[in-house]
Amino acid sequence: MKTNATDTAVRDKNAQIAHEIRLGQKRRARRARIYKHIFLIGMSIVMLYPLFWLLASSLKPENEIFSTLTLWPSEFNWDNYTEGWNALPKSFTVFYMNSAIVTVLSVIGNLLSCSFAAYAFARLQFNGKNLFFALMMMTLMIPYHVVLIPQYVLFLNLGWVDTYLPLVVPRFLASDAFFIFLMVQFFRQLPRELDEAAMIDGCSPYKIYWVIILPLSLPAMGTAAIFSLIWVWEDFLAPLIYLNDIKSYTVPLALRLFLDQEGQSIFGQMFAMSVLSLVPVIVFFIAFQKLIVRGIATSGMK
Repeated sequence: MKTNATDTAVRDKNAQIAHEIRLGQKRRARRARIYKHIFLIGMSIVMLYPLFWLLASSLKPENEIFSTLTLWPSEFNWDNYTEGWNALPKSFTVFYMNSAIVTVLSVIGNLLSCSFAAYAFARLQFNGKNLFFALMMMTLMIPYHVVLIPQYVLFLNLGWVDTYLPLVVPRFLASDAFFIFLMVQFFRQLPRELDEAAMIDGCSPYKIYWVIILPLSLPAMGTAAIFSLIWVWEDFLAPLIYLNDIKSYTVPLALRLFLDQEGQSIFGQMFAMSVLSLVPVIVFFIAFQKLIVRGIATSGMK
């Protein structure tokens, strides 16, 4: 009887110890989650602070933008938005339309040309494919500034300077190797049995691309579209090099006009227009974020 009582006491003690260990593990896991969330919230605030500062400064009077450290304005100056829209020699509507034209054409050109090139590299067989793909990947390591002068001389001889052609035409020639690589990684994951079945039914490579590959590649297309939209919409250097007439300026160039080297700079109105310039990118990202996440997760970008 004593042995049974002793065994029972030992089992109860072991069970209590195991229970305390589990409770300790749960408490440590809970504390780790709390610390992790605090760290992530802190980092999010640090990363979003410039955006909060920009939004707050766009609503402040001119004399408070750099004189106070607080984000909250003493009074909300909504005139920065209304006056900034018409403060330049041309209405900001003109600059928005110019950026929209360049961006839309560039996105369409990137999606069409880069998807064609990616389809050839991923699904077709031809001599020198690996060599051409390696050369294409090597162009990712070439800085844009290295080819800037030769490109400018070329477009100058073609008479394209001060037009949108230097900004748009290269997009229709698969000039962005990054998007080709992204789409190649996605196309390679599609079953080749689809191509074989389509070929048995009499489909040509072009029809296979349009009917099978393209509809299945919407996630990769969405990812390429959002990156292309962001890069083209926010591009400052290329429009600065090729556009001379203010009527052709895009939004980034127009924002630069608010800063006067010799006179008075209008920072409040510039910040207000900067906030409005972010709206198309944010709206596009929110509208297609699920497609973008799927594209990044399935194209090898992760």
